[in-house]
This record gives sequence, C-alpha cells and structure tokens, in this order.
Amino acid sequence: MNQMYVSTRDANKKVSSKQAILEGISNDGGLYVWPELDSVKIDLNKVCKQSYQENAYMILKELLPDYSEEELKECIHDAYTNSFSVPEITPVKKVDNIYVLELFHGPTSAFKDVALTLLPQLMSKALKTTNQKALILTATSGDTGKAALCGFQDVENIGIAVFYPHQKVSQIQYRQMATQKGKNTKVYAVKGNFDDAQSQVKKLFLDEQMNEQAKAHNILLTSANSINIGRLVPQIVYYFESYKYLVNQGLIQIGDKVSFSVPTGNFGDVLAGFYGYLMGLPVERFYVASNANHVLTDFLSTGTYSRNRDFIQTISPSMDILISSNLERLLYYMSGKDTAFVKKCMDDLKEKGEYTIPREMLDKIQDLFGCGYVNDYETKEVIKDVYEQTKEVLDPHTAIGYSVAQNSDEDMIVSLATASPYKFSVDVLSALGQSCENEFEAMKQLSKICSDPIPQGLKELESLPILHKDIIEIEEMKDVVLKAMEECFND
Repeated sequence: MNQMYVSTRDANKKVSSKQAILEGISNDGGLYVWPELDSVKIDLNKVCKQSYQENAYMILKELLPDYSEEELKECIHDAYTNSFSVPEITPVKKVDNIYVLELFHGPTSAFKDVALTLLPQLMSKALKTTNQKALILTATSGDTGKAALCGFQDVENIGIAVFYPHQKVSQIQYRQMATQKGKNTKVYAVKGNFDDAQSQVKKLFLDEQMNEQAKAHNILLTSANSINIGRLVPQIVYYFESYKYLVNQGLIQIGDKVSFSVPTGNFGDVLAGFYGYLMGLPVERFYVASNANHVLTDFLSTGTYSRNRDFIQTISPSMDILISSNLERLLYYMSGKDTAFVKKCMDDLKEKGEYTIPREMLDKIQDLFGCGYVNDYETKEVIKDVYEQTKEVLDPHTAIGYSVAQNSDEDMIVSLATASPYKFSVDVLSALGQSCENEFEAMKQLSKICSDPIPQGLKELESLPILHKDIIEIEEMKDVVLKAMEECFND
C-alpha cells in the first residue's frame, strides 16, 4: 500500500504523514489527503471493547504510518491524560430523543481540544527528525485560536501566531486568547472577518519572501487549523466512540447505520466523520448544520459553491465562515480523486468567487449528506425549547446541530455538541429570557441553570491580565509574522 499523502490539487506532490503534519498545507495551495483512505477498515468489534486511547491508537496508526508505535502511544498518553474533565473524553448524553456527543470537556471547553491536545505532540515528534523549528500561523473564528495556543504554549522549538477577527468573537473567546501566557505565543486581532484572515494566512504560506526568511532562520511555517491533517485525523476517533456508546448501551447492534448532525463552518468536523465512514463506520447520513451564513447548505442543495454574498455576524461566531476550506478534501474523494478537477474548482473560487460541480457528483454527495440552516432567532428558540423540555442547556453552535437533527426524521441520530454553553453565556441567557451584558456575571447566572459547573479555565479568565493587545490591518499580517519569527524563538 502506498503510504504517502498527496495534494488535493496535484497527485504528484507526495509527502509522508510526518511531512504533511509539519507542512500543514501543500506548496501548491492544496490540502494533504491519503488516496488509500477508503481501503482502511477499522474493526468495529474491537472499537466497542477498547478505551478511547486504544481506539485513538488503532485509528491513528492507520493514517500516520511513519510514526512508530511508541511515538503514537506516547503522544496519545500525553494528550489525553488529565487534560479532560471526564474520563470518557467525549461522552454521549441523551437529550429528548437525540443522542448528543459532548466534545467540550477539554481545557478550553471546545471540540477543538480533542485534536489540539494531540497535534502539538505529533508535531514535536515530527520536528525531531528534521532539526527545524516551526512557526504555526492560524486564523480562527473563535475556538481554534485558544485551543491551539493552549496546546502549543511553551512547546520546545515551536512558536504560534493566532489571528482572529476583531470584535467578531464572543467576549469569552476574546479573553481566552488575549490572556494567553507563553513566551512563544502571539495573538492579533485583525480588522476584517475570519475569511479575510484565513485567506491571508494561506497566502503567507505561499509567499516567497516569507519562505526565504523562514528558511534562513531554519523555521518551517505551518498551520494548526483543520487544513492540517494532524488536526483532522484525531477528530475521527470520537465518531467511532459515539458508535461504541450506542452499541454498548444496547441501542444498536454492530453494523447498524447511524446518522450524525454536525454544526460546521469550515467543514472540518463533518469531514472527520466522512473519513470515519470511508474507514468502515456504518453511517446513514451526515447532516451539515449551518447558521445564517449558509454557504454549505446552498452548495449541498444546488451544487454551486459561492462566496459572493454578504457576511453575516451571528451568535454562533465559530461558524461565521464563507470559505469552507475542508470541502476541498470532500471534492477530492467524491470526484474519484481527480486532482485536476479539484484544482479547477479552487481556481474558480479564487478568481470568480464560485464553482459548480457536475450533477452526477452532486447526486453522489446528496446520497450521503443532508443539510439545513438555522438563523439566530431560531437558534435561541431551540435553546429555550430544549431547556424547557429537558433542563439541558445547549450553546448556540450545538443548538444549530440539534435543530437540524430534530428535523431530520432519522431513527438514530447523534448530534455533535461543539462548545460549552458557558463560552456564550450572554446569548444563552438571552435565549432563556434573562438579560445580562457582562459575560462573567452571565456565567454565574447560567451556573444556577446548567447541570455542569463553570469550567475552571473559563472561571479564571475574569482575573487574568490582558497580554495581547495588537489590532492590525490584514495587510500588516505579513510584517507581524516576520517579526514573530525572531521573537518566538528568543530565549
């Protein structure tokens, strides 16, 4: 079996899994994919008998073949020992007639923790074989930034610069990033939206002057977004874990199909589920749940992906995205691994702001993917209704996935809960008919309603000093990265 990753835009660009994790994005602008992914088959009987860590090892060893058994087991142990507040890592809870997969019990109370506690370990191991340093450049719509900063804080030979859209994240998300400690961490508020920051980061990876300067300092530029395969692969595990739960509770039998509803903006979380499906997870349908920026709903309904539309700021900011980067990987697999086709789509998106896929390909995607979107008013109604009926409190992102799951008519559906409601306390309280503008007071009010206590990492934010105050223009991102190359690695 060929054990090399290739670019979505050129099958001749081949790298090992360690190289793919270190590079993050291919130098042709494509994302790394493994052509043989659909030939891997995970043993469901084993999955249902093993721990989270054992399942993580079983899945990762298939997709990261040039890591040794010792390296992988060490990475998994370091990532998942004492870093999550519950032993299951990603527990499942029944809320009315829907099973909710809780992904927010990590150090920053968001689903990104599942991968971003592991990625620094994987990257450190890969770096040891190159004698290089790495500077991570990451655009965030809210949650990835803090999870990446937390994961990479003071990791040897790695620096990290995070860019978030100024005044377009929640107060808690802002404070999580702005109070981040670590001599190797840089945080910048960018005037613009997430797509502006993400597009500029992608440009910087391909910038000749930037790469020459990095090379002169023996620094590799890379990413911690889900465009990095090392971010994506760990997320496959919790899909199998939710299946394990349903089997072990006697709710389904091994081989029965399950559907998933996934709130997503960048298409990374649902793509991890699709990877699980390719590896043998029995899936009926994936429901792609969007907010008012429903670019994915429109694509899955019509076959045309268009970013030529107004950007809408919502109460689910982590999904406020118009360019869903990971969709490129789905196009690769659904087109029969046609890299020329994917490249043309991405070129059209860049030049015209849109592309259209052939009807037969859309039919193939629609056989597996459903979709739906929920606006802010409807999101608040869902939070209110679910609380009144079940006493469970959902955050605004989770509520969107839950709503789409409710409307799906599936017999067995798992809805992904991607963040703690405490991260969005003001909006959650508002949905529950209470008013409070101060995020920390709102958290305290919410704790009288929520079954879970305020996570420690959020509770302490109020008293932490603001360490990162820079607000920059998009055009200044290159200058601050050049500066960060020197500052992050000064002892």
